[in-house]
Amino acid sequence: MQETKNTGGIRSFSRNFWTVILMELFERGSYYGVMSVLSVYLVLGIDQGGLGFSKESVGVIKSTITPLLYILPILSGAIADRYGYKKVLTFAFLVMSTGYFLTSLSTTYTFVFASLLLMVVGAGCFKPIISGTIARETNESNSTLGFGIFYWSINLGAFIFPLLLVPYLKAISWNYIFIMAAVGTGWLFFLNLFVYKEPARPAVAGKVSDMLKNVVLVLKDIRFMSMILIYSGFWILYFQMFDTVLWYLTEHVDVTPVNQVVNRFLGLFTENPDWKFDAEHVTVINAFAIISLQLVVSSIVKHTPALPTMITGLLIATAGMACLAISTSVWIFIAGIFIFSIGEMVAHPKFISYVGLIAPEDKKALYLGYSFLYGVIGSGIGGILGAKLYVHYVDELNQPDMLWLIFSGIGLVTIFGLMAYHKFLAPRK
Repeated sequence: MQETKNTGGIRSFSRNFWTVILMELFERGSYYGVMSVLSVYLVLGIDQGGLGFSKESVGVIKSTITPLLYILPILSGAIADRYGYKKVLTFAFLVMSTGYFLTSLSTTYTFVFASLLLMVVGAGCFKPIISGTIARETNESNSTLGFGIFYWSINLGAFIFPLLLVPYLKAISWNYIFIMAAVGTGWLFFLNLFVYKEPARPAVAGKVSDMLKNVVLVLKDIRFMSMILIYSGFWILYFQMFDTVLWYLTEHVDVTPVNQVVNRFLGLFTENPDWKFDAEHVTVINAFAIISLQLVVSSIVKHTPALPTMITGLLIATAGMACLAISTSVWIFIAGIFIFSIGEMVAHPKFISYVGLIAPEDKKALYLGYSFLYGVIGSGIGGILGAKLYVHYVDELNQPDMLWLIFSGIGLVTIFGLMAYHKFLAPRK
């Protein structure tokens, strides 16, 4: 009797596949662990263990490092295809972990900025190597499952590290959060050195100089660039989750009701629990929503047309942002973040799908790579804009509701922009 080969299940994946999944889990966990509290730590008073920077100066940092994270993979992916994935990963882990470690020692604005730039250069180089390895270690029978596991590993890291490690380390010293990230990414250098295997690459790799030709090609595509510019409006809202939303939570939201409910439940299992809802749990809410509901949401919208589904998702996300303008209640706050996350789940996968549909048949991979420009534009604007609006409306005028109404207005403008795109620029097919 002939043995049937397993071609599509969990057992079909190579050791290299599971190696990069482990890398992704620890790298994303370290990154989101830091980002879940970074903006709070940087503006917190020195007497409270923070660095006491102004919110506007933190906005400049975030509007610099986050766009780099989204634009560097375009270059590093081309370099990796030509010179090898293993070499780029070696560089990424060394630079990234060094950046995190130096941030733990930094106390001046210039030193913090430089250390975070070092970290994000490593993270930007790391980003395309994992998805590239998965693409080369899977085939038609297991690619969907493989990238599903990859997506889950990102959100699992974003859920576990801020939930379990960040509160414990923060209670000792804020610096320990960065040391945790340095260790969490530093040990991956040895995993890459001794376990990771260089996957098969194209026989003829494109020249890095070809990237400039691709930039011109993409920027000349009016339909594609219009979609990117419009969709970037949503990501101005999204990146507030790592800046203004965290400041608002720590400065204006009374979290006592949630603490009482959670500690009452934990009291069934342990004596005198002292759990506290804090900034890092914003990331936890978002990751939990995606882990628990993404498959359900995806199954509901899998046959719906892309643009109307994106518009629906952005409407849901905008409603979530608008919830923050209703009340300073912590329950309203949590509901708003959760609703926003549902909108993200509805809209973003359809955006990726839509880019694949409008891209030229022979350049789909190129267009999908440049589709990350939405993150460059959204984070580049969102960091500085959010900080300036927060200082004006919240710190100076004590009108936080106006801040969230303005961002909700940006969401509505994005929705109307997509509707206009759908009518005038979208392919008729």
